[in-house]
Amino acid sequence: MTIRTPLLTVDIIIRGGSTAEIFLIRRKNPPPGWALPGGFVDVGETVEAAAVREAREETSLHVHLKTLLGVYSDPARDPRGHTVSVVFVADAVSGKPRADDDAGDIRAFRLDALPSTIAFDHRRILDDYRHRFLKPSPPTAQ
Repeated sequence: MTIRTPLLTVDIIIRGGSTAEIFLIRRKNPPPGWALPGGFVDVGETVEAAAVREAREETSLHVHLKTLLGVYSDPARDPRGHTVSVVFVADAVSGKPRADDDAGDIRAFRLDALPSTIAFDHRRILDDYRHRFLKPSPPTAQ
């Protein structure tokens, strides 16, 4: 009997100097585009440890996990196959941003100036982050 289940992954929203600035990596491998740092959870590893490890491997940043944003499980979220991602919000605590491992580039982006090509369902994840953590600007008086 073969048991098939989705693969477990983590993604990390790494905040820069403010809640409105986050780090994205440009992927070396398909699917192309900018993405949240992240990857697969190893057998015997907690999702929290995987998030810290993946952040360090792809960005060279040491992070402090602040909170769980959510779990994303749409079977179509990854064109390579069904994955379930546990998404964390983290602050960069040390290190200099440097692309490594599966990352071809790393940059800090303001949430109101994201690149046009974002991989996977990461735009949806970033929209959820924006709605949860950023307060809307008050209306201006006329």
